[in-house]
Amino acid sequence: MLGIVFLGDRRIELREFPDPTPEAGEAVLEIRASGMCGTDLRAYRKGKPGGVYSIAGHEPCGVVVALGPGVSARQAKIGSRVMVHHYDGCGVCQHCRTGWTQICDDGSVSYGSGKADGGHARYMKVPAHTLLPLPDDVTFTTGAAISCGTGTAYAALKRLGLQGDETVTIFGQGPVGLSATQFAVAMGARVIAVETSPERRQLALELGADVALDPGAVDTVAAVLDLTRGEGAHKAVETSGNEAARAAAVRGTRTWGTTCLIAGGGQITLDANRDLTHRQRMVFGHWTFSKNGQVDCARFVSERKIDVDRLFTHRWTLEQADEAYRLLDQQKTGKGVFLPS
Repeated sequence: MLGIVFLGDRRIELREFPDPTPEAGEAVLEIRASGMCGTDLRAYRKGKPGGVYSIAGHEPCGVVVALGPGVSARQAKIGSRVMVHHYDGCGVCQHCRTGWTQICDDGSVSYGSGKADGGHARYMKVPAHTLLPLPDDVTFTTGAAISCGTGTAYAALKRLGLQGDETVTIFGQGPVGLSATQFAVAMGARVIAVETSPERRQLALELGADVALDPGAVDTVAAVLDLTRGEGAHKAVETSGNEAARAAAVRGTRTWGTTCLIAGGGQITLDANRDLTHRQRMVFGHWTFSKNGQVDCARFVSERKIDVDRLFTHRWTLEQADEAYRLLDQQKTGKGVFLPS
């Protein structure tokens, strides 16, 4: 089978790999959708030291086509529609037992992120316990989105405790920010979107944002205060990783406000008294979701009939990988996905 490999320096190769065969406790999926994520750009731009490359793609979704010995019917069945919780750990530490295998005490494996093969191929082999059910009325492309970026946005809003009578400012309207916009609207909140790209601001408005601000044209904090009677937003989500955006997210919340930082990397500089202590504000970081959280997100999407597929502006074949990642590298569009099958 063919699989996409990141070589670094913005180079991609489509390589031949043997079709996977499941061993004890493992399952093989036929991938129906494998999402592209902004975190892919780190490997795309820099590559992996040591010259050992695995198949990329950490947002896989598909159908079970083979099972190894010892896999129970409760874990997986041939023909099941499934998502993958794309991490694995020791299985016995406190984090693994609660479904947070990505923060395993012994270190985790992330499928499609350098240590193990991912979903940018026709087939993918994973431990059966990483498989999660995909509701029948949820598409494979939506399942792929839930498997990382969209699921992360949902889990962040749940941790924020967002309520329907609140205003939330969402900084960055890439796929994660756009997902947060969709979910916040579904939860009844008023959404102020902040984004430099005019194309992404327009997408945010189409997905239900009440206002879309251009931080290059306005003082974001002043604009948010103006839109909230001088008080600030109740909650804020920052998804861009930009240092100025992170500070603005905090400063644009009201007294007792809460800010969630999602994007990896980057810095934040705040005045402890002025920005936090004397305003009783809280700031916390958030990374992906537990297995139960991923299932809960899929349930919410199904029950609320949220059209996550609207996030996708581009669908690609594996052979179009170079073009697909050159476009993602510009960070101006909605979400992209590979359809290997």
